[in-house]
Amino acid sequence: MQTQLSDRMNRLAPSATLAMSQRSSELKAQGVDVINMSVGEPDFNTPDHIKEAAIQAVRDNYSRYSPVPGYPELRKAIVEKLRRENGLEYSPSQILCSNGAKQSVCNTLMALVGAGDEVIIPAPYWVSYPQMVLLAEGTPVYVEATIEQDFKITPQQLEAAITPRTRALILCSPSNPTGSVYSREELEALKDVLLRHERVIVIADEIYEHINYVGRHASIAQFPDIRERVVVINGVSKAYAMTGWRIGFIAAPEWIVKGCNKLQGQYTSGPCSVSQKAAEAAFAGPQECVEEMRQAFERRKNLIVRLAREIPGLEVNDPQGAFYLFPKCSSFFGKADGDRVIHNSTDLAMYLLEVGHVATVGGDAFGSPECFRMSYATSDENIVEAMRRIKETLGRLR
Repeated sequence: MQTQLSDRMNRLAPSATLAMSQRSSELKAQGVDVINMSVGEPDFNTPDHIKEAAIQAVRDNYSRYSPVPGYPELRKAIVEKLRRENGLEYSPSQILCSNGAKQSVCNTLMALVGAGDEVIIPAPYWVSYPQMVLLAEGTPVYVEATIEQDFKITPQQLEAAITPRTRALILCSPSNPTGSVYSREELEALKDVLLRHERVIVIADEIYEHINYVGRHASIAQFPDIRERVVVINGVSKAYAMTGWRIGFIAAPEWIVKGCNKLQGQYTSGPCSVSQKAAEAAFAGPQECVEEMRQAFERRKNLIVRLAREIPGLEVNDPQGAFYLFPKCSSFFGKADGDRVIHNSTDLAMYLLEVGHVATVGGDAFGSPECFRMSYATSDENIVEAMRRIKETLGRLR
């Protein structure tokens, strides 16, 4: 029997964040006290009113297939959320709910991108974007944004990257892995470039919208002259601590929604019925819980930035959103601890895990090999202890 996977599978790389989390779990199972800062997941519990809505949905027998794009009540709640919080006008027919924002991104790429199409991906990027483009038989085109420019691309860089084959730009703000946030003015400057290239669709990943330390969230969809070429991606995972509930959505022109609906209908159908009722309660219910979690993340961000800046050899920016720190660590490349030599950020992350017992992720996986990612979606005590261990462990390198 042949054990050959398809070429499609052979083109894909495994998720580096999940791989590091698995290695961390293996060490924990061996009794090692590991602080896991590798996975981007809020450490809070889902708010009670949302859980109660799910329990009631079970009692009300929401246990059958839902419509492929999601229940009408959920899509209406999303329409109202977009109007209330973002000043964006959509109809329920322009909303498609999926099994997490991850599927929403993948649906969009699969619906829009084909062989020979290029997708511009600013680097650093979330690890799955390039893999999804490859799955759609497209070509990722990377635009590097360094720590000196706060990990944000410029209009000039965007213009230089666009070719007649460009089909989409993926824009993540607030960003995973850097925490950088594009301002309204920066988005408008990018929008002005995109207006000159009518074939390019913007995939705006806004899943970290509410974990924002600079005020009101800015979406590129707010500009009327490009609205019909923007796909807004969002969901409940980060803002409402609902990662396991798996509800994301797109808000987009109806022709794109119809394409994604057709695709989703063939390989997953509608998302979990009970999770949809929970998500409806999240969007339509009280929002104080969102602000409470945001304030906690901001306090932790200030803590980890301060402690990281006390570690010689790390170059640290001040993230404006999400819950990640992405320090530049290239000053340690070529250094050694005995026979163990640090050649790159993946080596550094593994060294920090196996020697310092702190799980992080090397920047190679995010398109920025000179950096590494830490998630501060953990307690203040864990952050303090993790940074102590990192400082001590990096201090052993000569």
